[in-house]
Amino acid sequence: MDGVIVVDKPEGWTSHDAVNRLRRLAGTRKIGHLGTLDPQATGVLPLILNRATRLAQFYVRNDKVYDALIHFGYSTDTYDKDGTPTSPVADARIDQEELERALINFRGPFEQVPPPISAKKIGGTPAYKLARRQLPVDLAPVRIEVYSLVLLEHTGSEARLKVHCSGGTYLRSIAHDLGKLLGCGAFLKGLRRIASGDFTLDQARTLDQLAQLAGENRLSEALIPAARLLPEFPTEVVDAHTAARIRQGRDFRVSPFRVRSAARHVKAVTQDGQLIAIGEAVLPHLYHPSLVL
Repeated sequence: MDGVIVVDKPEGWTSHDAVNRLRRLAGTRKIGHLGTLDPQATGVLPLILNRATRLAQFYVRNDKVYDALIHFGYSTDTYDKDGTPTSPVADARIDQEELERALINFRGPFEQVPPPISAKKIGGTPAYKLARRQLPVDLAPVRIEVYSLVLLEHTGSEARLKVHCSGGTYLRSIAHDLGKLLGCGAFLKGLRRIASGDFTLDQARTLDQLAQLAGENRLSEALIPAARLLPEFPTEVVDAHTAARIRQGRDFRVSPFRVRSAARHVKAVTQDGQLIAIGEAVLPHLYHPSLVL
């Protein structure tokens, strides 16, 4: 069970709740997540298991794709539907042409201030802890990029968007800032993550489905094996002798027919399909095992 299980996280669960649930189902403590989801959000939450957790370093800035629902009329202190209103509650009706013009400001690279209720740290303390103690929260803007933003539906008081963005982007901040720009206030009413890096909703299982598989001793059916992770890295199949040398930290050669000399990383995989190492180029077609599983 070395690899990733993609969970379709339910609303109301923290990412850590989902990790704890899978720990019980899989019978292992060694599980982490590849990018958190807010409790109010649903959708793709990749959880990485056992020896594969060492690969998490390669997933730090995964792109994300979201289906987001924004409500216009007032803002909240959390920038989402669970917060307390911070402006008068009104029945806003936004013209679609005006909305489309405003959305132009949220495409491409720009500086974004994270929400005050977030895990961003100020002097080592998460911002949400300061905000809940009524202490000042002054977060520095972060450079993010929105690769595409498409208006899927518009009803006057609500807009549904499909957003492809860089890791670290807060859709809550986009909703809040959009409301400020339009002068009516807004908050994030719903959010579903439909992709995180290479992981998609098609691969995701609900926690109930995973519990059923675990009860039938079939949880491995939901696992994406470690050797299939990081598909952008070329794969080099190694024999038993080379595998032993790699485990000793020795450099290894790759086939010039399978791995281009420009490839910075390769996956070293045994003949029975087990990922044993990530190699980093030291010379053309010569790799050093920078990470051994």
